[in-house]
Amino acid sequence: MTEVKREVFGQMPQAEGGGVVEKFVLKSDSMKVEILSLGCIIAALETKGRDGEFSDVVLGFDTLEGYMREHPYFGATVGRVANRIAKGRFTVDGKEYQLFLNNGPNSLHGGARGFDKVLWSPQVLPNGVCFFRLSPDGEEGYPGDLKVWVTYTLSGGELAINYRAQTSKTTPINLTNHAYFNLAGQGSQDIYNHEISIEADSYLPVDETKIPTGEVAAVQGTSFDLRQPVEMGKHLQKFHLDGFDHNFCLQQAQARRLVASPTSPAPYSGQERNTTTPHGLCSTPLKERGC
Repeated sequence: MTEVKREVFGQMPQAEGGGVVEKFVLKSDSMKVEILSLGCIIAALETKGRDGEFSDVVLGFDTLEGYMREHPYFGATVGRVANRIAKGRFTVDGKEYQLFLNNGPNSLHGGARGFDKVLWSPQVLPNGVCFFRLSPDGEEGYPGDLKVWVTYTLSGGELAINYRAQTSKTTPINLTNHAYFNLAGQGSQDIYNHEISIEADSYLPVDETKIPTGEVAAVQGTSFDLRQPVEMGKHLQKFHLDGFDHNFCLQQAQARRLVASPTSPAPYSGQERNTTTPHGLCSTPLKERGC
């Protein structure tokens, strides 16, 4: 049984368009999730550990002011296109489109004002909440009126996120949630003792600006071979890496399936990542970000 509560989280500054930011609290016997109408942000995710205690395992802020400052997309839905578009340019139906450049020479996570920075319209469900927004034609340079629905549902210890979109013109779209996890719980220093596995036989090498080169490379014999669990800190040290910011190519399948499994020796250990998509991004740059 999932309990859903709704409350005011804060007021957007007038410079950001104003409006009330709401918080939706989904609670089951083994998990509690706090989601904001700003950017569909997962602000907190508390799980019950082996000791019976709850701890927050995602990074975020306790107040709206934190989200008004620059931050690395904590917990947000990013789009229209998650990740980078080289030089902020793409061509659709013979027409070239230029996007705002906000990541060196590239466009990242939807541009200057992506989906993470806007208010969404919520609808409370029996076991979750569905957010909707209309991204108008030309927003951040993208073509077409784009209707987007992001639905969070909680069932026992499983949080599911469903994305749906409808456009009036052909347009690229690639939605994801940008939560950072530390399975040791709030206040833990790092994730070096976490173990991670990713069910991918290949990955996409990138250039110096993090754009894929076009090669699809086998993980066999490389630092990207995470098909068997590895301890994060030791693995990064072994291969002299600061972290990962790469796309892993997953097995093609119609049904939802297990693709990644991070664990921690802490009492709140253990996650399973399931998806229907053929790709997944693991991001752990600068030794302080979680997968």
